[in-house]
Amino acid sequence: MHPAPSVILFTTFSGMGFGLLFWLGISTSAPTGWVAFVFFAIAYIMAVGGLLASTFHLGHPERAIKAFSQWRSSWLSREGIAAVATLLIMAAYGAGLVFFAAQWTILGWLGALGALLTVFTTSMIYAQMNTVPRWKHWTTPALFLILSLGGGALFAGKIAFAIPLLIIAGALQAFAWFHGDGRFNASGTNMETATGLGHIGKVRAFEPPHTGTNYLMKEFIHVVGRKHAMNIRILALVLGFVIPVVLLLIGAGHILGLIAVISHIAGILALRWLFFAQAEHVVGLYYGQR
Repeated sequence: MHPAPSVILFTTFSGMGFGLLFWLGISTSAPTGWVAFVFFAIAYIMAVGGLLASTFHLGHPERAIKAFSQWRSSWLSREGIAAVATLLIMAAYGAGLVFFAAQWTILGWLGALGALLTVFTTSMIYAQMNTVPRWKHWTTPALFLILSLGGGALFAGKIAFAIPLLIIAGALQAFAWFHGDGRFNASGTNMETATGLGHIGKVRAFEPPHTGTNYLMKEFIHVVGRKHAMNIRILALVLGFVIPVVLLLIGAGHILGLIAVISHIAGILALRWLFFAQAEHVVGLYYGQR
């Protein structure tokens, strides 16, 4: 799949933003006043900014509002509804903390559950795609959720939760890569099934279907060298998980915490680039490109 910057920013920052909203919602000692305002501002900038970034990948961003009407069949529509509902609930909850120093617990828990639901619906946009075997697996929603919780805990300063969550997320990501590398071949999809000519015999691409590129080739076919991908995987693991965990174990100072946050963001951006770049769509078989 083409690793468009808009969807990389979307899946990275919206997950962190809603993860931070989750921890703010369930906190028994949530901040109040200006401190609460800063935390909620960071969460909303990431969550809303990520959602807005995703619209730049649409052919007609002005029609994005129409996605809300397809909730019966579309995970994208369910994501939009869940996101708006969560942001409205958490806005009311945040207003209580910022302006009245009041923690309306019920709203906080509803908003926290809504944040998790939003991240889950985002993950299912990809996990339900039969045409991308690497994504069609339980590890996709599991990773979206645990990365959101781990990143949110890091931003919220919940060190006791951030450390184990980041360790688990790193291990699960490594497993997802290892298991996902062979999932395309294991799916049984090949040139014969892609063209529907398998009953004749072995099929190979003689010439491409057309002389130029088209939308399918631009969006769904992206080849990454194995050595290049491995280097980025190592970089993503080190920046996204190893360095933040080590820094958090060393101490909870503000400088080390800031470095841990920056390192984590850089690692997740690399991880998300791989998420799309290594996702082989079956349409590539039809064009003889894998």
